[in-house]
Amino acid sequence: MNALSSLKIVEIGGPFLKDALPDRTTYFSTSFVAPEADPHKGVYPVSLRTLPLLARMVRDPSTSLIVCHPTFYAPWHWRWLSRAVFDRRTLQGHLPIARMFGPQVLRFGANAPVAVLDLEDLPVIQRSHVFLLDRARVYFKRELPPDYWRLFLKTAHANLPTPRFRRSQRQKRRVEKIRPMSLGLPPQFEPPSAPAEKTTDVFFAGQVQNTSFVRERGFAELMALRANGYSIDIPEQSLPRAEFYARCARAWLVWSPEGLGWDCFRHYEAAACGSVPVINQPTIERHEPLRRNEHAIYYDVERGALSAAVASALADKPRLLAMAAAARGHVLEHHSRRALARHVIETTLNWRVSVETAAGVGLAAT
Repeated sequence: MNALSSLKIVEIGGPFLKDALPDRTTYFSTSFVAPEADPHKGVYPVSLRTLPLLARMVRDPSTSLIVCHPTFYAPWHWRWLSRAVFDRRTLQGHLPIARMFGPQVLRFGANAPVAVLDLEDLPVIQRSHVFLLDRARVYFKRELPPDYWRLFLKTAHANLPTPRFRRSQRQKRRVEKIRPMSLGLPPQFEPPSAPAEKTTDVFFAGQVQNTSFVRERGFAELMALRANGYSIDIPEQSLPRAEFYARCARAWLVWSPEGLGWDCFRHYEAAACGSVPVINQPTIERHEPLRRNEHAIYYDVERGALSAAVASALADKPRLLAMAAAARGHVLEHHSRRALARHVIETTLNWRVSVETAAGVGLAAT
């Protein structure tokens, strides 16, 4: 059985495993604005110069695990090419055309198990990512519809996948690799150091216009609640992160409606700050979900449902205190960056990490 202390991980895309296991992960960034190369820390931007190194590492027998984050566009997509060519950095001599080719090295095989982390808002697997699904041992999907076959809507299938498509053994093997994944807490999350006195009923900070219709409808209900005497905290400007967390902690409830995707940082931040998130009913399958009336309040999207859920929850504040404590413990155990990294490792390599071993290498949940 593998030991965490001997892991050698290669990560392509975002620094998810790199954040949790920096000394055991070599990170190749596909970000448009990539970090400077730092070989001593195992950090490289994908470039024509570093692609051969990446190709060697994914085929190196000593590599234990490869973690890949799909790029939003294929390297040859006209949107990516136009952005690369017409960006002001190109005029300064920086042309990141090769950046999107990082995941493409997996087309030629890999000696280690591959985990794909698809954390985008899209509830489908893009056509350009299907080869990663074929290469992966496990494909972790954030916006995962309950019917997994819908991931192939107008991508691997021309329309909604038909019964004939679903009978295909090749497609069944693809679906068997898929697992839900949460966005979890952002890296370097630092909640308030001590429980805060509750001073507001509901707190919300976020974009309302030009995003989910759920937000537009719910915002109107919050304004009606404020007019009826409820204490509703909605800042008029964006907040520094520390102030955002402090105001979460002072609220009994934090409204956390879906945005472009259903899953979002705010669900977990609110709970970790000691508040109870109020979320519209889930539309996806979730990893270690916040459970209804134990960790979170869920409401239907029809008119009046949010107002009714808020009023009912605030009528029993001792219960909200118990829910907030349970939600905080649940999120810190299962949805910190380290806990999610441990989940990826365990699921992909098919072995368990003891709490003692995880703590010894910096992978404990809290």
